[in-house]
Amino acid sequence: FLFLWQSTPTGEGAMLYFMTNDLGFGPEFLGRARLVSAASALIGVWGYQKFLRSVPIKDILYWTTIASAPLGLLQLLLITHANRAIGIPDGAFVLGDDVVLSILGEFAFLPTLVLAARLCPPGVEAVLFATLMSIFNGASTVGTEVGAALTKYLGITESNFDNLALLNVICSLSCLYPLLFIGWLDDVGGKSEEEQGDGSDIVLDVPTGSVETKGER
Repeated sequence: FLFLWQSTPTGEGAMLYFMTNDLGFGPEFLGRARLVSAASALIGVWGYQKFLRSVPIKDILYWTTIASAPLGLLQLLLITHANRAIGIPDGAFVLGDDVVLSILGEFAFLPTLVLAARLCPPGVEAVLFATLMSIFNGASTVGTEVGAALTKYLGITESNFDNLALLNVICSLSCLYPLLFIGWLDDVGGKSEEEQGDGSDIVLDVPTGSVETKGER
């Protein structure tokens, strides 16, 4: 599920060309946007710790995925310059979008780390973390390559952004398809971080990879 969730196509490359060549953003602004995004991620960590620890992990992944679709479609306002018509400058729109998406990204990412930590058998923490990061990085690469293929197919270049809105719609809506497989998390994602406690009620059968609780035994 995590691989499918992270491998959805992205149009970041095309949007970067759009922001630099069409909107005229320079390196200074893009660096400032990165800084704002990093600071927002810290807010996301605090928000998860404060408000979402009692929410089941599966529910967090479900609702953050649902929310990401309409939030991603908000970029259509920037692509069509409709934000200017309602009085929002391009720079302010981009920074605000980065803040919201960074916070939402942390809300979605942290539960996966918590779940991995709870299920990890003693002595293989480094292997499990490396495997988890490999899954995330591999899936991200797949999503980037699929997005690049879509960008080329739609004829989007550094100077032609006619189909950028269509690319944004495809990428935003495609993030919903992993929800078809969210049932795979029923056995391991139905509890919140607080309900799982210190993980003492979870037993991992290493040879078979099956997960049981003491109550089930």
